[in-house]
Amino acid sequence: MTIIHSVDELKKIYDGMSEASVAKVTSTLTPEYRQMIEAAPFLALATVGPEGMDCSPRGDKGGVVRVQDEKTVLLPDWRGNNRVDSLLNIVRDPRVALMFLIPGSNTTMRINGKAVVSIDPALLESFEMDGKHPRTVTVVTIDEVYFQCARALIRSELWKAENFVDPASLPTPGTLLKAAKADFDRETYDREWPERAAKTMW
Repeated sequence: MTIIHSVDELKKIYDGMSEASVAKVTSTLTPEYRQMIEAAPFLALATVGPEGMDCSPRGDKGGVVRVQDEKTVLLPDWRGNNRVDSLLNIVRDPRVALMFLIPGSNTTMRINGKAVVSIDPALLESFEMDGKHPRTVTVVTIDEVYFQCARALIRSELWKAENFVDPASLPTPGTLLKAAKADFDRETYDREWPERAAKTMW
């Protein structure tokens, strides 16, 4: 296997960055970038900490983040598995990267910036959903924002319904857990999961 060991070697292969690749990067949300981000119900949140990196899915009804201003987006932390890997990383290293997906659009949005985890009571209350509030809100200050080339989503045909995988053809969550822990009760887990998820969405 031939390995690249230097920046110079890599740049010889990937030469000729287009004007658009540079021009699209802004330090604040343009009105058009804001429109794209507010249309996204899903993002992947990348963080880094002493133990390594983490990339976590985040989704919400409507927009996944609230735009506070041209430099700030707010991400409520709703119910999950309580691993809090992303939040643990953020309180120790504020660097974050967000990738937004908009169903039906091949254009993805990217934000790189720094974040803090807030428990401000008024902020938490402002995100009320079904009478419940997030336990924390991640406040992201934007360093740079830009849209991503659409080729990856075009190649993957991500939004083509005829390419959707039948969930019944895949291992269930219980099966995945049993593969990691041989004595895990997959049948009970899979049977109870849908109702448990519905009751603990927020």
